Amino acid sequence: MGFVIVLCDGFAVCRSAHGLGSSVQGAGDLGCSDSVLDVSDHVALDDQVPVELFLELYRTKKFWVVGSQLLSGVLFGVAALSLHLPLFFAVSVAVFAVVAFSGATHDIAADGVYMSELSPASQAKYIGWQGAFYNLAKLVATGGLVWFAGWLSKRFSDSGAATFDAYVQSWTVVLAILCGLLVLLGIYHSRELPSGGSAADGHSLREGLRSLKEVIAAFFTKKHIWYYIAFIVFYRLGEGFVMKIVPLFLKADTAAGGLGLTNQQIGLYYGTFGAGAFLLGSLLAGYYIAHRGLRRSLFTLCCIFNLPFAVYALLAWFQPQSMWLVGGGIVVEYFGYGFGFVGLTLFMMQQVAPGRHQMAHYAFASGIMNLSVMLTGAVSGYLSDWKGYGVFFIVVMLATIPAFVMTWFVPFTYDDKPTTK
Repeated sequence: MGFVIVLCDGFAVCRSAHGLGSSVQGAGDLGCSDSVLDVSDHVALDDQVPVELFLELYRTKKFWVVGSQLLSGVLFGVAALSLHLPLFFAVSVAVFAVVAFSGATHDIAADGVYMSELSPASQAKYIGWQGAFYNLAKLVATGGLVWFAGWLSKRFSDSGAATFDAYVQSWTVVLAILCGLLVLLGIYHSRELPSGGSAADGHSLREGLRSLKEVIAAFFTKKHIWYYIAFIVFYRLGEGFVMKIVPLFLKADTAAGGLGLTNQQIGLYYGTFGAGAFLLGSLLAGYYIAHRGLRRSLFTLCCIFNLPFAVYALLAWFQPQSMWLVGGGIVVEYFGYGFGFVGLTLFMMQQVAPGRHQMAHYAFASGIMNLSVMLTGAVSGYLSDWKGYGVFFIVVMLATIPAFVMTWFVPFTYDDKPTTK
């Protein structure tokens, strides 16, 4: 049962894949700018809190997981067909906006099943697998599928050089694959996934909506909640700054302070080196937490999560051309990201979410976490343009200092015991 729950949560590809264009080879040829294609990411982040409050109060968690998977699959099919329409851009953006809402719904509902069906000890044991599968979907979408679309575009072109029609055909194939994958997963999970309990406790929709005020008030009266909110915001502050800038830094010409990598090189480093390092970090972190307990592990996780951002500062200042140095830097950063991220996820599950409205309160915490990443990402472009990549990554390192301080002093409301001695 635990593996099915973890696997289900990993297929957040329905949320990740809609942002393929952020580093897509050929996205610009389809008339899509990076900034426009990233809009769906922001929609997904802002959507989490209000929608998941509703999920807490109506139907089962399984219902929302399966429903969002089937809906996202159908919408990817619609997006594939829309690429052949004269107004493909407007239609696809509208479709991806709905996919963003569906993906955000899936994220929290799947985590709700995870929290409801697994004991705290099992949550700690499998949190590495949960984080690995969840973020593997993002790496596959931004690395593997991007590379696959670029490879297909050349095969569909008679001249061997990618053309507009070739890009249309290649992305049609990619979106059709995602459509089929998500529909099949929805059918599979409708049979195998446990219910996760009733979110509404038998209440009607009208009664559930009247309880929203109670849900919100209960969250902000939790013990240590304001410290927890600050801790969640600062833990990923550095990541929020670098998330949108790193792909630009890797691709920018060396004269502009970047590394001058091609789209396919970026996809290879992220999809191969980065994916492997991230998976290893996530899995090791899960067993590390299960062995030591979250309280004893959290500061170590914070260090391993934030210190690797120094890698990008070194790359920006020395601009190495060696594939092994650049790939090695990405490996270090992604290993740290995988190792440290699961600690914050488990903290929100076990210290912030517990209580009567578990899924809604986890959605609040997750929304706050993602909002901090989104806001820092919104200003990171101005900061990197103002002072250049070298100074920018030094500023990022300074921005991680509050995370270390907050983590060292963070209080625990609930008992935290390791699963092994």
